[in-house]
Amino acid sequence: MKIGFAVPVSGSWSTRENMQRVARRAEDLGYNELWTFQRLLHPAENPLAPAYRSVQDPTVVLSFLAGLTERIRLGVAVLNLPFYSPALLAKQLATLQIVSGGRLDAGFGLGWLPEEFIASGVLLERRGKRSEEAIELLRKFWTEDLVQHEGEFYEVPPVNQAPRPSTPPAILLGGAAPVALRRVGRLAEGWISSSRADLSKIDEQISIVKDAAVEAGRDPAALRFIVRGVTQPGNDAAGPLAGPYAKIREDVEMLAAKGVTEVFHDLNFNPEIGNPDADPRESMCRAEEALEELAPAS
Repeated sequence: MKIGFAVPVSGSWSTRENMQRVARRAEDLGYNELWTFQRLLHPAENPLAPAYRSVQDPTVVLSFLAGLTERIRLGVAVLNLPFYSPALLAKQLATLQIVSGGRLDAGFGLGWLPEEFIASGVLLERRGKRSEEAIELLRKFWTEDLVQHEGEFYEVPPVNQAPRPSTPPAILLGGAAPVALRRVGRLAEGWISSSRADLSKIDEQISIVKDAAVEAGRDPAALRFIVRGVTQPGNDAAGPLAGPYAKIREDVEMLAAKGVTEVFHDLNFNPEIGNPDADPRESMCRAEEALEELAPAS
């Protein structure tokens, strides 16, 4: 089991100084990964959870962290593919992979918020097929000398995009519906669970991914299964990854037994921390305690 930690990207604690402190301390403590997430905008007439009200751009944050760290992997969970030009996104992520020394985990999703699709000028419909075509193009840009493509959603004349990373970023996919889980098994290096996942049944979703991988002629043992932990230390709420630190560590072991390969603790989704109205000093104090208590060596 690999253990990661989400840097401050949501709410009042998501400052430059706090990102820097969390990233460097996590690397010192032996964490395997740092994670970010994306929320493009917050609708005025469709109020969302506090974690979505004020969110930094994940790829810019990861670029900042790439210059502050040396070993720890850098991940985004997730970028919503329909909002991007594949050519532009391929260039951005290739550059991030190069400047980070090959440490990027690129998590992708389909998006679900109608207002974000309207503002991005793309249709909500057929976003699954659009995203599959985008993944195909990303891999072409990262690996092929000459790229040419005519598809349902994208057209690329004969072009070259350089420099290419020596090792392409790992492609991970989110999603909870069976069709999304099967897509992971067919196309990706791994799966990332959502903040709303029922972790008591995570093994059922992992099985769908593995079965789809077998059907596609791929090795299911090579896939990564990553849980975004909505971790709430000290919270008496029932459920995994909440309560005393000893219980949270036991919950991580329970997830490993269900087939999870990686867990990252994400305090951004703790409503008392990833909130524009929270006290940023108190949030950071709690985060630093959690960093120490939940470190891989603890």
